Amino acid sequence: MTISRIDQRLGSRPNWWHDVEVTFEDQHDATPAPQQERKRSDRTLLIVSLFIAIGLVFVTRGVLVSVTGDERANLPSTIESVLPVPDAEQALAQSDVFVDLAPGLTGVLVIDGTEIETVNLSEVQTEGVEPGEQVAVPVVTVFEPGNFTLTYAPSSDGPIDRFESGTHRVDVIFWPIEDGRERARVYTWFFNVV
Repeated sequence: MTISRIDQRLGSRPNWWHDVEVTFEDQHDATPAPQQERKRSDRTLLIVSLFIAIGLVFVTRGVLVSVTGDERANLPSTIESVLPVPDAEQALAQSDVFVDLAPGLTGVLVIDGTEIETVNLSEVQTEGVEPGEQVAVPVVTVFEPGNFTLTYAPSSDGPIDRFESGTHRVDVIFWPIEDGRERARVYTWFFNVV
C-alpha cells in the first residue's frame, strides 16, 4: 500500500486529512493465504502420554492405599510404637529395642527367647552423685515411668551385646502397673539385621 498524494493545504478545508488518495499497487497480494493443514498427532507422543498417565494413576493409588509404620505393625491400642520397626529389613547390629506403652502400663522385654531384667529408672540410686555427673545405669531394660517406655541397648556388658545377621524376635510382655504381671498380655514382632 502506498500513499500517492497528500494534499496539505493550509486554509483549504477544515478536514484536510480526508484529502488522502490511497492506491493498492499489488492487488494480487490481497488474496487470503490458503489455510494450513492441521497437523496430525504424533502417534509415539500419544502412546508415551498414555503410559505416563497410567503410571501416575498407579502411583497415586499406591500412595492412597499404602500402609506403613505403626499401621503396618498392627499394634494393639496399648502400644504406641516399637523399634526396630516390625519386619524391618535393614536394622543395624547395635539397634536399640524400644517400646512405648500406653500410660499406666509397664512390662519386660524378651529378645530371642531371653528375658532381659528390667530396672525402673526412678529406683536407680542417685545418692552421692555430683551435679552434672552421669548416673550409672545397669545394662538391662530400662523402664521410664514418666514416659511408660521400655528400652534395651545392646552392650558387651549385657545379655545381648549385638544382634547377629538374620531374623530376631522380640516379645514385650506388658500389664497395668496396679494389676501386676498376672494380667499380662504379649505382643511379638520380628526384625532383620543385615
